[in-house]
This record gives sequence, C-alpha cells and structure tokens, in this order.
Amino acid sequence: MNKASLGQWYSKGDVVIRQGEYGEHIYAVQEGELEVVKERKGGGEIRVAVLHAGDIFGEMAILQKEVRSATVRTLTETRLLTVDKKTFMSRVHEDPSLAFNIVRMMAQRIRALNAQLGERRARVERRRLERRTGKQRRVGPRRSGQ
Repeated sequence: MNKASLGQWYSKGDVVIRQGEYGEHIYAVQEGELEVVKERKGGGEIRVAVLHAGDIFGEMAILQKEVRSATVRTLTETRLLTVDKKTFMSRVHEDPSLAFNIVRMMAQRIRALNAQLGERRARVERRRLERRTGKQRRVGPRRSGQ
C-alpha cells in the first residue's frame, strides 16, 4: 500500500474531535487546513490555532488519558492519517525519537501560547491604564472658559 492511499478524507466543516470527549487516536494532517477551537464559558468559541499539512493533533488525550482539550474542525477538504493509541505506543517503543519530536512540537506550542498570553495581558493592562487615566481626567476639576 503506498502512502498516497493512506488517510481519510473529511469535508469542509467536519468536526474531527470534540472538546470534552475521550480520545484514543492521534491525527496527522496530510492535506488541508483545520482550526482548533475552545469553548468559552459564556458560550461561543475562540480559535486557538490553525493546522496545516505536516501538523499533528490529538496527542494530549493519548498521553494523559484525559478528555479532549479542544475541538478540531476542518476549514477545507482535508485528508488525515489516524493512528490508534496501541499503534502509536508501539511506534514510540520502536523509535524513541518519535516521542522526542512530539515533545518538541508540544514545547513549541506552549511557547507560542505563552507569547499570545503575554500579548493579551499587555493589551488588557494598556486598556486598564487608559480607562484609569481617562477617569482621572474626567474626575479632576473642570476649567471654565477663562
């Protein structure tokens, strides 16, 4: 079987994994584009990443035995290679560098998320300062046209 015949096709808008569900598979993006979204507490969702060919996802649920931390939905027609937990663990045992590569990828994601959080905190602080400064100006004595 050649590599081109592996993988499953998904249509635009298909949900591949859903936040809160248990997962036993890891996915490799062969073609297409997907979005990773997290549900907001008050409703709605926020996009946290966009995945492209060469990216993988679903590794956290396999490694931690936890529910899926986000929903992944296709943005275009997409082909994914699906690997079950048993096969994945067997491959890691055969080739430990696979685990290292996944840890490296996860570290890159954490670094990117930390940068996003830092930018968000800076924006929030700027807005807070602007509001406080604006309120101080309004609270001070008004000058009449002398």
